[in-house]
Amino acid sequence: MANVTEQQVIDALSGIADPGRGQSLTALGMISGVAIKDGNVQFSIEIDPVRAEEMEPVRKAAEDAVHAVSGVLSVTAILTAESAAGSAKAAPAPEAGAPPRPGRKAGPEGITHIVAVASGKGGVGKSTTAVNLALALKHLDLKVGMLDADVFGPSQPRMLGISGRPDSADGKVLEPMENFGIKAMSIGFLVAEDQPVVWRGPMVMGALQQMLSDVNWGELDVLIVDMPPGTGDAQLTMAQNVPLAGSVIVSTPQDIALIDARKGLNMFRKVDVPVLGIIENMSLFICPNCGHESHIFGHGGAREEADKLGVDFLGEVPLNIDIRTHADGGNPIVEAEPDGPHAQTYRRIAMAVWEKLSGEDMESQAGSGPRAAPKIVIQ
Repeated sequence: MANVTEQQVIDALSGIADPGRGQSLTALGMISGVAIKDGNVQFSIEIDPVRAEEMEPVRKAAEDAVHAVSGVLSVTAILTAESAAGSAKAAPAPEAGAPPRPGRKAGPEGITHIVAVASGKGGVGKSTTAVNLALALKHLDLKVGMLDADVFGPSQPRMLGISGRPDSADGKVLEPMENFGIKAMSIGFLVAEDQPVVWRGPMVMGALQQMLSDVNWGELDVLIVDMPPGTGDAQLTMAQNVPLAGSVIVSTPQDIALIDARKGLNMFRKVDVPVLGIIENMSLFICPNCGHESHIFGHGGAREEADKLGVDFLGEVPLNIDIRTHADGGNPIVEAEPDGPHAQTYRRIAMAVWEKLSGEDMESQAGSGPRAAPKIVIQ
């Protein structure tokens, strides 16, 4: 099979015109983020967001044109809501220490609480924590959704065991994917797992806004947002533009992770998003053979940090191979071993989070443990 080149893609798109401007997409400079791997092609069409409905047939025509190129196996074209010349531009991020801006946008109708699960750095188990927290909330008889906001490294499709592409009845609003009773949306449903996403910041924010607002979420008690790691422009803009009810910070006990966790926590505070608490992940390692406890990354650092910063400590999760393998296998431990000790840990954390969101006393309602919901699996 001949290798597909970027020039072939551009040439194919030169025959697709913008109906409102009378020139080709390539001549108008509307094509960006072209990525090609093993015959799979991905690119973005930059548009003014008010033209999304008008440009959907153009997007489909662009996919068809590129798919006709010899050697192309699959094509993913995404409309990104860039501001056109002369239109209103997104407000710049505030300077460090600046007060939060008023007027945060309203969220999708039907979603009661949106909660960000964030970390100051990668590699601390944020996505594994996010998916198990979502499933633990579902086990409290809540309606829960998952928005995978990590555009450059989406994990939730694999962790939730979901594959395929979302449907759209009208070409404008996507139907969320679903498994374990969790509704989910991720760029990973639209782009092949091994393809890189090569986008600039505004394109990322456009995609995130579409995945939040242009999805038929329905009625949800909680939407968990698996945030990108770090405290860059995408994270800050997401925190400003999404009506977050609160944030949960995930860190390991080690000092370097706690430094970055502190940065993430302060970012949310500066944009007036409540910090619901800190979770210490990989808190300790218990030998499966002898039961000996080893504090590989230290122990108790996140609890001490929470005390210093005046926020709640939500709980500690051990470093355990079953948590990792179940998440990697698309069957997180809260679902795979619902009566096990690790699932109970996540449920206690979920109860603490829900109490802060709703004001309900979950312990008095649940007695010795959380309410058990039916296990729903949609394949």
